[in-house]
Amino acid sequence: MNRWVRSIFLCLGSTLLLMNWSVAAEWETCSGIVPMQNRYDKISILDFGGVGDGRTLNTKAFEEAIFRIQHLKRRGGTLLYVPAGVYLTGPFNLTSRMTLYFACGAVIKATQDPSQWPLVNPLPSYGRGRERPGGSNVVIRYVTILAPADSPNTDGIDPDSSSHVCIEDSYISVGDDLVAVKSGWDQYGIAYGRPSHSITIRRITGSSPFAGIAVGSETSGGVVDVLAEHINLFNMGVGIHIKTNIGRGGMIRNITVSNVYMENTRTGIKIAGDVGDHPDEKFNPNALPVVKGIKMKDIWGVKVLQAGLIRGLKNSPFSGICLSNINLHGNNPGLRNSPWKCSDVSGAAIQVSPWPCAELTSSQQTGACSTYF
Repeated sequence: MNRWVRSIFLCLGSTLLLMNWSVAAEWETCSGIVPMQNRYDKISILDFGGVGDGRTLNTKAFEEAIFRIQHLKRRGGTLLYVPAGVYLTGPFNLTSRMTLYFACGAVIKATQDPSQWPLVNPLPSYGRGRERPGGSNVVIRYVTILAPADSPNTDGIDPDSSSHVCIEDSYISVGDDLVAVKSGWDQYGIAYGRPSHSITIRRITGSSPFAGIAVGSETSGGVVDVLAEHINLFNMGVGIHIKTNIGRGGMIRNITVSNVYMENTRTGIKIAGDVGDHPDEKFNPNALPVVKGIKMKDIWGVKVLQAGLIRGLKNSPFSGICLSNINLHGNNPGLRNSPWKCSDVSGAAIQVSPWPCAELTSSQQTGACSTYF
């Protein structure tokens, strides 16, 4: 399975019921950025020939339904209803002012026929001078996204040069990062210059051989104001991964991660400036990323082989790294897990076990972390 398998999951901002959240109405939510009650116009995929038998190809049905929404432009937008069933399909694009609503038991399944997956225009983090904008004002709730653990490049959800995105109450088990916030690749992303910002990731559960919640590594347009909280991770490569590289440029700032549980994880927390390759040899090695204002608190892990690694860049050290109330335990309760490794970083740590590194002072009144603590 290649990148095309991921495409369908990236496109489907949907509302498939994951579980019965008995207190969901009491929980904080960001979903109000797109009020569903305004979707007065409602249509069903069945009206366009959709068949949920798991065998019939439904690409044309989805394309025709979305074409109708895009061109009629009903006041308040349109809700496309997908009833229970398994809908085999190739890729299709959503449009503005629409809600793709999955009834309980509705499944979108990617066809395994490669001929149904033509090359599409890439998003900023995959393009090479052919960038297209990501989405804004997008809500993804109550979805289950599945791909084999050994399938390459099958990220779950990638907000890419996107703003005002809400991702909540979902289960993701894939072969790459569960959620990865991106904003362009090296010189092409720098020239395009569209950051990702105002993104909330909340109540996500999942597993992957790669990262649970990630920023990067393609961050050339900048990534700012990201909140991830109430995350449950199992059988992970890396729990929380903030990653970039020389040649990226851009700024990663004001990233907040809290209330995370992880189990059976290779590395709990990783913040690194040497991750990811380059689209070609034309990248500028002097385009150094700036990483500052990374705040993580209330994180608990068991069976974590290495608690953490923070590796900044010599000519662009990471600053304002604030860690508090973090406990990452190894496989054997009687033995200490591998210690943190840090370089070219400054910040503070309070109540972190195992203790991170000398570069992170224990003073609560230290610099950029004083207000956070």
